[in-house]
Amino acid sequence: MHSQLVVLGGGPGGYAAAFLAADEGVEVTLVEADSRLGGTCLLRGCIPSKALLHVARVISEVDELRETWGVDYPQPNIDLDKIRARKEKILATLSGGLAHLAKRRKVRVVKAKGVFENSTTLRLEGDDRSIPDGRQITFDHLILATGSIPVMPQVFDLGSDRVMDSTRALRLADIPERLLVIGGGYIGLEMGTVYARLGSEVSVVELTDGLLPGADRDLVRPLYKRLKTLFEDRIYLETKVGSLGLRDDKVEVAFEGPAKYGVEHYDRVLVSVGRRPASDGIGLENTQVQVNDKGSIVCDNGQRTADPHVLAIGDVAGEPMLAHKAAHEAKVAVESVLGKTTTFDKAAIPAVVFTDPEIAWAGLAEEQANRDGRKVDVAVYPWAASGRAQALGRTEGLTKWLVDPETERVLGCGIVGPGAGEMIAEAVLAIEMGCEVRDITESIHPHPTFSETLMNAGEVFFGTATEIYKPRR
Repeated sequence: MHSQLVVLGGGPGGYAAAFLAADEGVEVTLVEADSRLGGTCLLRGCIPSKALLHVARVISEVDELRETWGVDYPQPNIDLDKIRARKEKILATLSGGLAHLAKRRKVRVVKAKGVFENSTTLRLEGDDRSIPDGRQITFDHLILATGSIPVMPQVFDLGSDRVMDSTRALRLADIPERLLVIGGGYIGLEMGTVYARLGSEVSVVELTDGLLPGADRDLVRPLYKRLKTLFEDRIYLETKVGSLGLRDDKVEVAFEGPAKYGVEHYDRVLVSVGRRPASDGIGLENTQVQVNDKGSIVCDNGQRTADPHVLAIGDVAGEPMLAHKAAHEAKVAVESVLGKTTTFDKAAIPAVVFTDPEIAWAGLAEEQANRDGRKVDVAVYPWAASGRAQALGRTEGLTKWLVDPETERVLGCGIVGPGAGEMIAEAVLAIEMGCEVRDITESIHPHPTFSETLMNAGEVFFGTATEIYKPRR
């Protein structure tokens, strides 16, 4: 079998690349080891976790009604079978839709693991009937989109389902009485929130001195305060897990640190210490593709690798490991295959943590500006001054702009609060377009909404915010 273009990996980057190339008249074969298209994001990550976080958020809102509004409901009865079935229905609908789109676009889908024999030949491993008799496919170009996998340190890998990675945690085998989350990053905090709302006693241990390492501390602070309540002060910072062991039907955990020391027993442990590029075991040594010390494929801003036949996109091409970044890199890679002049050059790639409250940011961060010695003006609007936030009882949030003091162009934005992930898109557009703060303050935002806090934060920059008194220095 020969194909003009092979896409290895059927996730958000892979299927986007395959569909875009097919729309341009290219003969495309999509090779995916899973029985369904969608990749980690759809099948084992973004979509199932957000579906479960929706359940957690509704439970939280009912609790808020009970505690602050005097509207009482009985305690929820959790039917795990129905929750799992609903989650799987969502995944089946979306993955089925992708299969239909592939068929409509005449994209050949081969369900196999692809391994490079050389720079223009892929060996196909598996037993699906879509695999050709020769068990090989040759190509003119290949876009590598194999994604990433959860990191499981060997010391934690006990060979027991009681020690979970994020994929296992999303299966919701049960609601453990006691759950320990190792790692205070976004995946661990999102899954910890889900399990806590479903009834687990959740603890979090983090090696550094704060949750969400690398995120703006102004944004993390309100989340930390709320999670301390949800997890009942069981957040152990600057603390490591020395070892895990199995004792009867429990996981024995040895803590080493100032926040917690000694041994505790948990029903389940979620290891959430990061993800690594899925670049091993696919025969890259048989090509000219270069891999860095983190396992990421080295490529230029046209997504081209050192091998003229191979391009790379998404998680396997390095940080940030975000589905929307992969989809945009797919466009660039296809244009490179078509011989067009193109480059991946984005001023703002948004990131969202779907905890409660949500955290979202884009563009330049204050910590990065400080490290680079770059002077910026910071304008912060506290949601305590927002009528919408007061009405919902969610005044812990804030909206923050980073502004170039000379040109007054917006360079970065951070938001913490309900709906932050939806609101950050306006900031991305503003940063990409090179907007000045006045472009935002002179655009009428609807009242009362959280979105108007973007305008309000701009007014803080000018010292003209109506709801707070903070003259510009």
